[in-house]
Amino acid sequence: MELKTTPFTETHIALGAKMAEFAGFNMPIQYPTGINQEHMIVREGVGVFDVSHMGEFWIKGEHALDLIQYITTNDASKLEAGKAQYTCMPNGKGGIVDDMIVYKYSSTKYLLVVNAGNIDKDWAWVNKNNKFGAQLENASDQYGQLAVQGPKATEMLQKLTDADLSAIPYYSFREWSFAGVQGVILSNTGYTGAGGFELYFKKEYGKQIWDALFEVGKEYGLAPIGLGARDSLRLEKWFCLYGHDIDDTTSPLEAGLGWITKFDAKDFIDKEFLMKQKAEGVQRKLVHFECKERAIPRNGYEICDAEGNVIGHVTSGIMLPNTKVGIGMGYVQTAFAKKTTIIYVKIREKLIPAEIC
Repeated sequence: MELKTTPFTETHIALGAKMAEFAGFNMPIQYPTGINQEHMIVREGVGVFDVSHMGEFWIKGEHALDLIQYITTNDASKLEAGKAQYTCMPNGKGGIVDDMIVYKYSSTKYLLVVNAGNIDKDWAWVNKNNKFGAQLENASDQYGQLAVQGPKATEMLQKLTDADLSAIPYYSFREWSFAGVQGVILSNTGYTGAGGFELYFKKEYGKQIWDALFEVGKEYGLAPIGLGARDSLRLEKWFCLYGHDIDDTTSPLEAGLGWITKFDAKDFIDKEFLMKQKAEGVQRKLVHFECKERAIPRNGYEICDAEGNVIGHVTSGIMLPNTKVGIGMGYVQTAFAKKTTIIYVKIREKLIPAEIC
């Protein structure tokens, strides 16, 4: 199967990026600088990620909100125009179709930004459950997206727009002129916890925006960042990754997403199931942990108790570039999910102690 490309694929290759398949796209995993260096650039300065593989769905019409409320767990009725919200879609069987961000333009216009690997599945699910007659458009092939992240990101980006970026709070957005391109979505969101904005634009303007960023970015040390560092940065901030920490078999409550599951606000898919699960208590929970010895916990590794009994499994793990501490996420039996509990990650038949944090 031929891999999909983004407006920046050739640029990544020219920059010497290590390319690999991700969600059907040919994506940069790391540049010659390496993942550790890229991680620190974003934490201390500013980096740019090509995330044009993400999906974008427009939900429009007088029943747009009705559809969104039904298919998602969070309460989108609380959104004001210009605000965004993290949410997820239950799959009707207690699992999660996908997690996503909902952007509200108006009472009749919303944008859903979904994970790249789930675009086709999500689109089918939204259409299947559109009993309200909302107007749907899959615009995923029309848009490019760059995530400009780091403590210097906002100051750097401000040089390319007359929109007051400091007046756009976290999880808010504006559609404005940027780098001479009209109608760019400037979203104060990101997947790194380092601050910055995500930029959405029509694909044909990708090169113009990329070139403008790197021209003004010279004085800030702007660097391209690959998906490897994106993964380490999100893990350092305990952000879930679909397909690893959440999927069609994990419920929002098991995954610690009760805070985006609003039972009192509305009816939605799986509401009764999740209310019952909340009342009875979940049997397993997603936890975050730090290894007490030098080790890298990897997806699929068993998590055990002190006697070596299997109590769960690792879903994501890395060694942090700055501290050289192994951290991870994983599901464990609820009895072992409390903070400061010592669990053991089984690595090559050795039990490595780790503390839930």
